[in-house]
Amino acid sequence: MPFSQFTDYLQLEKNYSAHTVTAYLKDLEFFAQFSKKNYDVDTINEVPYSIIRSWIVQMVEQGISNRSINRKVSSLKAYYKFLLKTKQIDVSPLAKHKALKTSTKVQVPFSEKEIDDVLALLQEAEGFEGLRDKLIVELFYSTGMRRAELVNLKCNDVVLDQATVKVLGKRNKERIIPLLPSVVESIRKYVTARDELKTIRDQDFLLLSKKGVKIYETLVYRIINSYFSLASEKVKRSPHILRHSFATHLLNEGADLNAVKELLGHSSLASTQVYTHNSIAQLKEVYRNSHPRNTK
Repeated sequence: MPFSQFTDYLQLEKNYSAHTVTAYLKDLEFFAQFSKKNYDVDTINEVPYSIIRSWIVQMVEQGISNRSINRKVSSLKAYYKFLLKTKQIDVSPLAKHKALKTSTKVQVPFSEKEIDDVLALLQEAEGFEGLRDKLIVELFYSTGMRRAELVNLKCNDVVLDQATVKVLGKRNKERIIPLLPSVVESIRKYVTARDELKTIRDQDFLLLSKKGVKIYETLVYRIINSYFSLASEKVKRSPHILRHSFATHLLNEGADLNAVKELLGHSSLASTQVYTHNSIAQLKEVYRNSHPRNTK
């Protein structure tokens, strides 16, 4: 593997997930193939910026979005940063590169009514799949965890007596999230149904398919999309929108931004501030209705 040292660096030093490492390597291979085909370059370690720029131009002409191009170039930048760190190059060809402009995506969270409507649909859930689907919705909305984090939950991550769940986030960072009493009760009911499955192949994992194997991300997406399509007309109905709703609704109710940051597992406040646009809108409304000078 031409990028084996870089792979070890991402996995062992940076603690990146397998998914992230694969994405980085795919971007590097993409650029390496472009460089070989168009410039007969055997290694991308010391290519001039002019080659990288022509790669960017080609992607723009192919209709690839600026956001996707920036992500690919970011992978390349990380690689050159590694080469600098290991003294394999003296200067990064991307040292003076400026990212392409992108529009800020404002993701619209589910309203509290939409979530209440879905939970009402699931209120009388029965059987293994019904109880599991109800628990999935409740876990997303009450903890704000990511889809990959939910999929990888293990039975011993949940401590019902303490009403907490341990989540393994990005870069293998652990965090403890409190559970609402209603969610604890849903877990108890689900576990009882889970134990009655004829065969359980992945005993350690909490959430399983009806075949007794660890649940997978596409199934989780389908579950969320199918239930919320009954209660919401939003185009995007994904687990991430539920995470977005969790954060937005907490902030709307006056939760501290730092506390929400810790619950979400963000490494910086900048990531959490993406979720504040709805809170700011609500603050403006309160301000307009409450400020004594507004009526004068």
